[in-house]
Amino acid sequence: MTFTPTSALPEVPDPYAVPLETLDVSDPRLFATSSWQPFFKRMRTEDPVHYLKESPFGPFWSITRFEDIKFVDMNHELFSSEPFIVIGDPGEDLPVDMFIAMDPPKHDVQRNAVQPVVAPKNLAEMESLIRERIALILDSLPTNEVIDWVPAVSVELTSMTLATIFDFPLEDRAKLPYWSDLAAGTEEISGGKADPQERLQAMQDMAATFGGLWQDKVARLEAGEELGFDLISLLVKDPQTRDMVTRPMEFMGNLMLLIVGGNDTTRNSISASVLGFHRFPAEFTKLKANPGLIPSMVSEVIRWQTPLSHMRRIATQDVELNGKTIRKGDKVVMWYASGNRDEEVIERPDEIIIDRPRVRQHLSFGFGIHRCMGNRLGEMQLRLAWEEILKRFERIEVVGEPERLRSNFVNGITSLPVRIIPKAAS
Repeated sequence: MTFTPTSALPEVPDPYAVPLETLDVSDPRLFATSSWQPFFKRMRTEDPVHYLKESPFGPFWSITRFEDIKFVDMNHELFSSEPFIVIGDPGEDLPVDMFIAMDPPKHDVQRNAVQPVVAPKNLAEMESLIRERIALILDSLPTNEVIDWVPAVSVELTSMTLATIFDFPLEDRAKLPYWSDLAAGTEEISGGKADPQERLQAMQDMAATFGGLWQDKVARLEAGEELGFDLISLLVKDPQTRDMVTRPMEFMGNLMLLIVGGNDTTRNSISASVLGFHRFPAEFTKLKANPGLIPSMVSEVIRWQTPLSHMRRIATQDVELNGKTIRKGDKVVMWYASGNRDEEVIERPDEIIIDRPRVRQHLSFGFGIHRCMGNRLGEMQLRLAWEEILKRFERIEVVGEPERLRSNFVNGITSLPVRIIPKAAS
């Protein structure tokens, strides 16, 4: 396939001025400008299972309604995750393997090896540490002056948590979000702006760094030391994955998966929660009056933000869906961002309503065997952040427009200027 850079395409058009058959929701500029909503609304209404013959990412089907997305996600026998779960192909320079892009039984073996890191007991043990770190971060913030919330809070918190679940040196934690940003950030993968050579170098550095950590864990295990429940220790201890380091592309792929999953989902939801309360101030008033709504608010923000806009599958056989025939071998893209705004399932979906009924009914974590492994950890970080915010601050004022990531995969906020107003001294 010849790749056509999105920079060579015309400016973002009026979604209703484009012929339906050429409507392309994979254009990353839709997400960089937060103009994707009407494109998907038209598609949900007029052609919810939509085939695009030509795009920079090749031909693909767009699945845009909630129930259709759930059907595809739940039926891994009909829709395979192999070889990739992003709309574009990483390229031959870095042919990585990762368990989210595998089918059973290999998927199950590798996922089960690392699942204990987010087991309820482990999360309970992490909660006090995460709360302590949030408190330190919030207490260090200047008040009554403009700061950028994203690096000051969202990135700092999630990089600290990632370092903990990997048992990664805390002083080197800035490498983790850097690697995450590059993992799926090139133009041919998601329409991003990351340089392919920089990405390749970063992924090699990541593999070498974690390779050293892996060997250290092996040495400690052989010396009789009891390893913990961090991700590397779990992979080293499991008989099914203890030799993964000898398969570099699989080792690198799973590291990329776990870092992106642990970083992007949480940090962008934390940023989106501040932006969301700016857009819907009555909901913030409601939360202040009843902090018991924080768990419900967390689910609602994650739905409204939809941190990962899509997942892709490949049809393993001809499948009829909503009156369309998807052929064996076709690329099928589940647009979670669209399904989370489906008016047929979610009332007033473009709004944040923190006490909405059935608030956990959303697509952001996926369904079936590939449902997000770390969803409870992400939810816990957002919950703890707002528990501590409400203790300290009267409000967080958004004082400028957010800057967004150019990507059709990670629905990211890269900058959010805010002014923190502290509570009056009692």
